[in-house]
Amino acid sequence: MPSPAISPTADADIAAPGDHSHHDFVVVVPVADCPQHLAAFVDSLLSLCRAYGYGGVEGGRWRKVQLLIAEDSADPAQVAGNRALAERATQAGLATLHFGPDEQAALLATLTDDECAQLAPMLGDCSPAYRGHKGQGATRNLAYLHLARSRDATRLLIWSVDSDQEFSVKIATADGDVVAPAISYFHRLDEIFARTDAQVLTGKVVGDPPVSPAVMAGNFLADVIAFLDATADGDPRSPCRHHERAAPREGEAAYHDMADLFGFRGAAEAWRYPCPLAGWHTEGDCFADFAARLSGFFHGEHPTRVSRYVPDDLWRTMQPARTVYAGNYVFRAESLARAGIAFAPLRLRMSGPTLGRLLKAQLGARFVSANLPMLHKRTVEGTSQAEFRPGVCERDAVVDLADEFERQFFGDVMLFTMERLTAQGYPARRTTEADFQSALDATRADLLARYGRRRVDIACKLVLLHQRLDDPTVWWSRVGHADALERFRRFADNIERNFGADAPVHARIASAEVWQQRRADLAQALERYPEDARAWADAVSRHA
Repeated sequence: MPSPAISPTADADIAAPGDHSHHDFVVVVPVADCPQHLAAFVDSLLSLCRAYGYGGVEGGRWRKVQLLIAEDSADPAQVAGNRALAERATQAGLATLHFGPDEQAALLATLTDDECAQLAPMLGDCSPAYRGHKGQGATRNLAYLHLARSRDATRLLIWSVDSDQEFSVKIATADGDVVAPAISYFHRLDEIFARTDAQVLTGKVVGDPPVSPAVMAGNFLADVIAFLDATADGDPRSPCRHHERAAPREGEAAYHDMADLFGFRGAAEAWRYPCPLAGWHTEGDCFADFAARLSGFFHGEHPTRVSRYVPDDLWRTMQPARTVYAGNYVFRAESLARAGIAFAPLRLRMSGPTLGRLLKAQLGARFVSANLPMLHKRTVEGTSQAEFRPGVCERDAVVDLADEFERQFFGDVMLFTMERLTAQGYPARRTTEADFQSALDATRADLLARYGRRRVDIACKLVLLHQRLDDPTVWWSRVGHADALERFRRFADNIERNFGADAPVHARIASAEVWQQRRADLAQALERYPEDARAWADAVSRHA
């Protein structure tokens, strides 16, 4: 796949000493106890700079690209390792600030008591004592406040990304997937913000889905059952038959059990497992390989519904947006007041899409999306495990998703309540407490019904899965496949534990008592948002 053509003249202009006509970039990446992901991310950013040369080099440093690592690790050893990585990146030519415990404490110490109270809805606990695992939203917002107080570039773009991403894309080819640095991101973003009045731009991700396993179990179960059905009539000693490459299906949110909630058509049929094994191998080898990858689902992988980059004319793909991908959005420095993650201390999932609904209401056509995805890798290379994933607990192969599932459900409630409210003119239109509660109640009732239907669907598919695994006539029930079969059974048990009829989380999201407290928190956050947004805008503009 050839890289997009870059004009040599334009590159020379950008690299010219003293030229300030092109944008400077600060890439902001929060990190929480993910050293391998972060190291791969930094290597990827350095490779991007070397491949396309945006801005040129002066004094051994890339002139127009800087990196800010926003620390959220709880392990002091990881914090120290991240600081050392920042120093190595700087030595390699990428000016990198490790915004760590000392820097965060120093910033928070400058806030008055009144400012701490006003900014708590964006930052959470504003005491100077360092806290790890604040969450991606609060960590991003704290980094944004730092940038508001320290930036000196006149044409600055701030690019918010995640540490489990890389500046590459996954491309489908006749010989399998290829990962390549096929996009000159900085050139393309500079061009968009120079030629349009866009204030905020969001890209997407390819590779692993950007959503929780809490909303992918139904589709993945369908794919696992389809794989077993396709494999059952084969011979485990025969050549693998799972390499036929179908035309890429890049349907939006194909991995999401409730894609229709987002305006997309859900997949009507199961997707095949594309065997990644190279060289000669058998059906039995593929069976064992898929079995080994099943546990990665609980850390965010979806081996059958990997998304891929489809090249297209950049300007043709630009359109008004409604969703922020929190790990891939870019904004002008003067838009810091709007681009912070709203309601961050609530620690809900779907914070990006919720922010997107607000930006759509406030910016209209100046909030855009474009075909500039990044590669997303939930798990560490060569494993089926994430380094750190809040809300996912695994011990002795037993997985507990209850916390993430609950944060997903109430994050959905917040998101689709926001969609209702913005359609009615919020936040510009004054809304009463009764309106907030009514909207929240209606949204929750709708989502409980949807989650309930999905629960029934998953239960039915679990029955089918157990029938396949327990069938004494199929070849994997015989000697030689016990380890792989055990992995399939363990996967089924973990699905049952987290999504089955007796999963405790179903009772929690349906609990009237739990809802009473959640509704109070959500309604208060919504009611206070206009005031909180003004306080945030004052804080970031005061030192701009």
